[in-house]
Amino acid sequence: MAKDISINTRNEVIEVLKQRYFKALKSEKTRILDEFTALSGYHRKHAIRLLGNQYQLKEPDTLITSLRIYDEAVKEALITIWETADWICSKRLKAVLPDLIDAMERHEHLELNPTVRLRLLKISASTIDRLLLHVRKKANPHKKKRKSKKKVSKQLPIRTFADWGDPTPGYLEIDFVAHSGGSMSGSFIYTLVGTDVCSGWIECIPLLAREQSLVVEALDVLRRQLPFPLLGIDSDNDSAFINDSLLNYCENHDISFTRSRPFHKNDQAWVEQKNGAVIRRFVGYRRFSGVVAGQVLAHLYQNVRLYVNYFQPSFKLLEKERQGGQIKKLYYKPTTPYNRLMNHLNIEESTKNNLQATAVQLDPVRLLHQIRDKQAALEALTDPEYHTTGPGKTSLEEYLAILLQ
Repeated sequence: MAKDISINTRNEVIEVLKQRYFKALKSEKTRILDEFTALSGYHRKHAIRLLGNQYQLKEPDTLITSLRIYDEAVKEALITIWETADWICSKRLKAVLPDLIDAMERHEHLELNPTVRLRLLKISASTIDRLLLHVRKKANPHKKKRKSKKKVSKQLPIRTFADWGDPTPGYLEIDFVAHSGGSMSGSFIYTLVGTDVCSGWIECIPLLAREQSLVVEALDVLRRQLPFPLLGIDSDNDSAFINDSLLNYCENHDISFTRSRPFHKNDQAWVEQKNGAVIRRFVGYRRFSGVVAGQVLAHLYQNVRLYVNYFQPSFKLLEKERQGGQIKKLYYKPTTPYNRLMNHLNIEESTKNNLQATAVQLDPVRLLHQIRDKQAALEALTDPEYHTTGPGKTSLEEYLAILLQ
């Protein structure tokens, strides 16, 4: 009924039924309610409230409209004061209103009558928001609600140690090794280490800082040095890895990107083992920083990658089983990453030919001597007594140039 008849007619019907409802007995009230709800479509509880109301309904033309306290004069003055306050929020504006009004009146920027002034001083923060609603929309016409961006860590699937199974060559675990000398203060060099889970092939790239753009560049260098296509990477939860820059790089190059569980270092057991067996073994625990040290490390890693991948056999876990309180582990026969790749069925013949051509040219004795020279250069950078300068003595720059030849 409320949608089909006018408000005046509705009020007249309710007023007539109210008189009958008020004088009727309980059984008759039930019948009146049934008729009224069927006629009007109102809910029964709402019909009871309408008919049981003791106050008389008034005609629309006789309704008393409430007097507006905050009229256009108050609104215009409030807008002027708000613009002077540099569009601050209502709660801050409410707190500064008395001082702003006094200052603007004192310098003749504002002239308020006593009524408007009193209402402005009594206005609440919520009323300020209501009066300034349309003005704020005009002031920021293009302002849109920012969509919350999904965290990169939520987009990356978690891979544990048990999830690897038997992957093909191309899936790497990556990690950082800090050359801080035991103190994390200041700047120092990091080494980005990538280890192929299938073959144990290792690549190392020195970085002057742990920064996401440098990580992307280093990963690109690492990808070009690998003898096989890079299919996927698995990192820990370091912010230098878990970011949009690296995620976009992987998406653009069709590289799968996974992460380990926080505080579970065994999820990255392959690369953690290489951190100690390769990086700490050849570089040590000293502190290195600066461009010169980074160049020496880069030369060292070029020799180390060849020496380790072609001439350093390593064990690979075959299976493990629990026997009471102990775990028995079985390993494959130790072999080099080079031999694992040569024996793998998924490696193309062209890749195997390139690997074999490189292996024929490598001299392990010469490689080891070059590694020792680079290690001596690193020691010279950290030990002030290792070199001296003066007449007839070699400077550090000359000494390093000789070692890096």
